[in-house]
Amino acid sequence: MNSSRYNAYRIMWILIFFDLPTETKRDRKIYTDFRKNLLKDGFSMFQFSIYLRHCPSKETADVHINRVKRFLPEKGHIGIMCITDKQFANMELFYGKKEEATPEIGQQLELF
Repeated sequence: MNSSRYNAYRIMWILIFFDLPTETKRDRKIYTDFRKNLLKDGFSMFQFSIYLRHCPSKETADVHINRVKRFLPEKGHIGIMCITDKQFANMELFYGKKEEATPEIGQQLELF
């Protein structure tokens, strides 16, 4: 098995889906803090309530998933999904009826 094929199955993407309450000023602050924590941990906005992060391995993805679990808000619905780079590359994206290319992600340096 060649290494690029292996990497397509080893490299992971974390997707965070969330629907948080925003009725009160306090709710909006909690929502904003949650988003800021995702951004601080290297996630990028994919859609308004979907954030994603590229990870070089399942082990690295687990570190970030556990970190997100530590700052989950008390209320709302949050989903965390981890998929392989190969699965992510098979995603079809559209803007209206016009198909778009899957986003290119550059190298990401991680320091521990």
